[in-house]
Amino acid sequence: MSDKKWLSIDWALFTGLFTLSVVSMFVLYSAGDQNTGLLTRQSIRMALAFVVMFAIARIKPEQLLRWTPYLYAAGLIMLVIVLGVGVIGKGAQRWIDLGFVRFQPAEMMKLAVPMMVAWVMVKKPLPARLPTVILGFIVVAIPAALVIKQPDLGTAILIAGSGLVVIFLAGMSWQIIGILAGIVAAAAPLGWYMIHDYQRQRILTLFDPWSDPLGAGYHTIQSAIAVGSGGLYGKGWLNGSQSQLDFIPERSTDFIFAVFSEEFGFIGSLLLLLVYLFVVGRSLYIAIEAKDSYTRLLCGSLAVTFAIYVFVNIGMVTGILPIVGVPLPLISYGGTSMVSLMAGFGILMSAYSNRWFMR
Repeated sequence: MSDKKWLSIDWALFTGLFTLSVVSMFVLYSAGDQNTGLLTRQSIRMALAFVVMFAIARIKPEQLLRWTPYLYAAGLIMLVIVLGVGVIGKGAQRWIDLGFVRFQPAEMMKLAVPMMVAWVMVKKPLPARLPTVILGFIVVAIPAALVIKQPDLGTAILIAGSGLVVIFLAGMSWQIIGILAGIVAAAAPLGWYMIHDYQRQRILTLFDPWSDPLGAGYHTIQSAIAVGSGGLYGKGWLNGSQSQLDFIPERSTDFIFAVFSEEFGFIGSLLLLLVYLFVVGRSLYIAIEAKDSYTRLLCGSLAVTFAIYVFVNIGMVTGILPIVGVPLPLISYGGTSMVSLMAGFGILMSAYSNRWFMR
C-alpha cells in the first residue's frame, strides 16, 4: 500500500462531521449565554477529537482485531475502578480523576463492546449460531451491568445497543430474536422494580408531563415549548426566548436540540437531520465496502449506533422518549463523549482507506 493510500480518508464523511462541528459552535455560543470560554473549551476538545480520529484512521483493521480483547478487558477494569474510587458528580459515580484530566470509562465501552462482540462473532462461521449469540450477550451484559451500577441507565442502554446491533448484523435468526424478545417481555416487570425511583418517574412522566410541571415534567414541557415555538423558520440565532431566558434546562448539553429548533425552526432542524442522515448513510456505505466480516460488523454497528444516539436525543427533547441523559452527537457540549464518537469515525476512516487491502 502506498503512503498516499495509507494517509487517505473518506472526505465525504469528513465533510459531514466537520459541518456538524461548525453547527455545534454556533449553537453552543447561543446556548451558553455567549460564553466565549465555553466555546474555547469546546473548540479544544473538538480539535483533540479530530486528532484522535485521524490517528485511529491510520490503524489497520487487522491491528484493531488483534487489540480488541485487550481494549475490552481494560475497559472492564476501569469500570470496576470507577465503582470503587470514581468521582461522584450529580448523584452518580461515573468518572476517574487523574488530576490533569477526568474521563468517563463508560464512553470507552461504547467502542470496546461492539469491537469485542464482532471479535466473538467472527470466530465462528456466520450467520451466528445460538452458542455464539449467547456468548455475545454475555460480552454485552457485563459492562452494561457495571454502568447501571454507577448509576447511568442511559449510557448502559447505548452500550448494550451497540453490542446487540453487532449480534443482529451477524445474522441472528428471527427464531432466536423471538425467543429473546419473549424473555425480555417476561422480565420487564422485574426490571421495573429494579430501576431507581427517579428513572420510573421519568418513564411515567413521558405519558403525562403536566402531572408534575415544575418537577419531573419540567424538562419535557420546556423543551417541547421551545421546539414548537420555533415555527417554520425559527426566531433567529441568539433570539430564542426559551433558551435566552433560561427556561430550558441543560441547554448546552442534553437539550441543545431544543435551542437549535427554537432559533432555526423546522427548516433548520430538517437540514440538520439531513446532515445526520448523510453521515449515517455514508458510514453504512463504508461498512458494506469493508472486505472482512469483523470490520463490516463493527462499522455497521458504529453507523447504526450513531443513528440511535441522534434518535434518542431528539426523541427525548421532543417528548416521545423518556429523558435518559443522552447528548446530541457532535453538537452538545462535552469532552469524553465527543472523543469516543470521533474514535469510532476513525475506525470507519480506517475501513475506507484499507477497503481494497483486507483479507
